[in-house]
Amino acid sequence: MKALYFASVRERVGRAEEEIDPPPDVETLAELMGWLAARGEGYALAFSAQGGVRAAIDRAHAKAEARVVGAREVAFFPPMTGG
Repeated sequence: MKALYFASVRERVGRAEEEIDPPPDVETLAELMGWLAARGEGYALAFSAQGGVRAAIDRAHAKAEARVVGAREVAFFPPMTGG
């Protein structure tokens, strides 16, 4: 699947996108973020506070318990405010 990183997540990870192949036991968004956090210091910093990172699976906003199995794209971005 393709992982897309935006704003501060991109800055911490050090790239805008990459192809990832998580192991079969990574089934949810929360598990994916945990797996990514274990990939290195920049990833750990980006995903250390999972509540501080939002995500979309195949361009639809998703919660931590959403399944990522079979997803083509997962995007990660910081919380946004608007007004």
